[in-house]
Amino acid sequence: MKIQSPEIDRQAGIEYYTTSIDGVGGHIKKSYNDFFVQEIIADRFLNQLINVPTKSNPFPIYKLEKKGIDSSHAVLLIKKKTGINLKIVGIKDAKATTVQYASGNSNYGIRRRTTDYEIGPIKLTLMGYSKRPIEKSNLIGNAFRIRITNPDRFHVNNITKFLAEINDLGNYYGLQRFGSERLVTHLVGRAIIRRQFDRAVEILLTHTTKHDSKFSIEIREKLRDIRNNPSLLKQIPRGMDIEKNLAREIINGKDSITALRSIPITVRRLFVQAFQSFLFNKSLSIAIEKDFPLVRPEKNDLCFEVPINSLEFGKIRKFANEKKEERDILKLPIIRLPGYSFQPGTNRFDNLIKDFMKIENITAKDFFIKEMQELSESGGFRQACFYCKYFGYEKDDGSLIVEFSAPKGSYATILLREIIKPVNPILSGF
Repeated sequence: MKIQSPEIDRQAGIEYYTTSIDGVGGHIKKSYNDFFVQEIIADRFLNQLINVPTKSNPFPIYKLEKKGIDSSHAVLLIKKKTGINLKIVGIKDAKATTVQYASGNSNYGIRRRTTDYEIGPIKLTLMGYSKRPIEKSNLIGNAFRIRITNPDRFHVNNITKFLAEINDLGNYYGLQRFGSERLVTHLVGRAIIRRQFDRAVEILLTHTTKHDSKFSIEIREKLRDIRNNPSLLKQIPRGMDIEKNLAREIINGKDSITALRSIPITVRRLFVQAFQSFLFNKSLSIAIEKDFPLVRPEKNDLCFEVPINSLEFGKIRKFANEKKEERDILKLPIIRLPGYSFQPGTNRFDNLIKDFMKIENITAKDFFIKEMQELSESGGFRQACFYCKYFGYEKDDGSLIVEFSAPKGSYATILLREIIKPVNPILSGF
């Protein structure tokens, strides 16, 4: 019998656990130092960096280290303080210590030398100059070192049993994708896909959950009538900068699409992507409920080819049968992400996505948003199983420390939730 997830997980489409261990309990992210993540960048990209900008290598590449601030806000703060417009390829959480890489605009012909900066919790270090800006294709994965504090049911047998099941984990999108305790981004994305732009603004301004503070609930209730109460703008706290931008645009008489465009594009794109993620999670949950093998491909499955002992995903192929000469290549089954170029086949996962899109009453063409083309999504591919390498653990001063590496796009919290089995994910740091 499947172990059902807590309520807040189910709201994000994460219906089940996929391991049978009881869970060790405990908390994550008690401090920023408890959750460390560093991007793994392809050597072929790092090896082509040079020390000074040239016509062929004009783009500065930085190492961005931060604590207690998410990637999007870190980039905005750096631009405000230094004028440097950074491009990042991975979004990192605020409740962590993170190391990631970024590129700036071309420096060729500029006399002022790009240098290192320290801005509060952010350290920006110049690594060298590249032929081209950093791209998603240069990011291979992430390495994690995470402390689970106060595990109340820990026994080495828990981890031994977990290791026997580690390949069975579903590759869900974690709660962070949906706004964590507020769980709102996919609701905004759904409204945008349905061309309900007024509703999207309303959700961002007024949607609350039982995890909201009393003050947050009060201010969001007042924001329902922001057009008639412009003085409310001064009451919106610093942490609600998106809401403040939206409210300002509405007070100034702007329509909902213009108001939504006051949100930085990197954040705005997350809305439709979060709705894609919700559809993925729901389809994966049905696959788990039906006992679909997530690691072993079946006929007509689309699969990523991954060399054994590698995190770098290769070509996508339709599975027919395993050839002897390819046994050093893993074939990881894929679930498609819906988008305007979504053309499903007849494999088991495609059928699940098609069925759930019918339930949501949406079609592939709905993901091409003429009114806001910058938010259109063509679709994509994501492996069904949580694939990781180099898993290790140790006990330290009453805590359990786990280390592992995972491909880009996978959420460490999906592995951690299986180990901890939290009764209340939010109180446990998720």
